[in-house]
Amino acid sequence: MRADARRNHQRLLSEARAAFAEHGTDTSLEDVARRAGVGIGTLYRHFPTRHALLSAVFEDAVHDLLTRSHALLDAPRPCAALVEWLRAIITHAGEYRGLARALMSASRDSSSALARCSRPMHEAGTALLTRAQEAGAIREGVAIDDLLQLTNAIALAAEETPDDPQLADRLLLLTLRGLKPNPPT
Repeated sequence: MRADARRNHQRLLSEARAAFAEHGTDTSLEDVARRAGVGIGTLYRHFPTRHALLSAVFEDAVHDLLTRSHALLDAPRPCAALVEWLRAIITHAGEYRGLARALMSASRDSSSALARCSRPMHEAGTALLTRAQEAGAIREGVAIDDLLQLTNAIALAAEETPDDPQLADRLLLLTLRGLKPNPPT
């Protein structure tokens, strides 16, 4: 990439982060380009779709979540490790209004640029979930796809209810109770 193209790319990412934080992920891409001091064509040359821009903006956060998941693989309590990671995902999704909704839609569209973030997250979550299942803390049959969708749904519910800061935690705990193995009868 030429130096001017690199500068444009970095300015677009910086301004997109700021605009998404301020106005949510549905912010006008024209506004992002204007804030970066470039035309909309330049934005689309670097990021052909909204999901491509979202993916690039959230790449660092995804990297942090993946690093955290790897560290949690050695945690002494596998279920607690899974819960800690899911809480981190909810926190991340809550940083930008509309991110949870975008992640939920990307989970059904493997061609989306956001799927590039979803695949490694899926693998990381599978490792943590499998470990919790092998420890007997989570019942068999729970799928990581469902758990990630539930996690994004919790983040979306929390986003829609900003006056209840404990909602996400309550919903996550409620979800986890449903994942526990059924006691023998």
